[in-house]
Amino acid sequence: MPTKTSNMQIIKPANNKHTIRCQDCRIKQLCLPVMLAESEVAHLDTIVHRGRPINKGQHLIQAGDSFNGVYAIRSGSIKAYTISVDGLEQITGFYLPGEIIGFDAISSGFYPGFAKALETSAVCEIPFERLESLAAEIPGLQRQIFRTMSDEIVKDQDLMLQLNKKSAEQRFGSFLVNLSFRFGRRGLSSQRFRLPMARSDISNYLGLAVETISRLIAQLQDDGLVSIQKREVEILDMNKLSVLAGTSCHQ
Repeated sequence: MPTKTSNMQIIKPANNKHTIRCQDCRIKQLCLPVMLAESEVAHLDTIVHRGRPINKGQHLIQAGDSFNGVYAIRSGSIKAYTISVDGLEQITGFYLPGEIIGFDAISSGFYPGFAKALETSAVCEIPFERLESLAAEIPGLQRQIFRTMSDEIVKDQDLMLQLNKKSAEQRFGSFLVNLSFRFGRRGLSSQRFRLPMARSDISNYLGLAVETISRLIAQLQDDGLVSIQKREVEILDMNKLSVLAGTSCHQ
């Protein structure tokens, strides 16, 4: 288990309710309520805990914490990572609104990694025991939980494929295409978006040097596929970028 560092600030969502409800949430079609009837969504809402926002750089989860629930991202973005025995960080994923983090702790009963806010973020904490009981009563909720867990497995497999089989150009291209698709699903522009993570985070996640990321950005801009200024991204030719990445622009 990774050694815990003493300077980490762990911010757990409080149990007090805010006025927002699952029924009113603008991203409910991406989260657990997606397959539920309105009465079932109302039932799910009774077990959801919402607390104060998590500031940039603060931790939602620390490796080794006892598992008590999963977290649905309501706004902002979260970085998931592990720390190796020699103290090196390895980023395992980036979570956007509507995505859920924490299912990987079910088997062991402990969170295996860390989760930190990349920007001011809001989350919904869902106690797993209550979620499990509710899922037994609502088949649609159970199916959505299974689907979410399956998506996590597919994402992990895709990352392994990228790291083992794809070239640097394909890895970075796939990363941009995937982000474009995910932003589009959230009702945001899939052509123009802001990267919530730093280039150093992207390089860590993709297993590339920061200098390689900078070189790839320059190359893609010279080829007329993208325009990237600091963290502002504009995709100029999605079809060609998808071909370069070896993926689909309609993921």
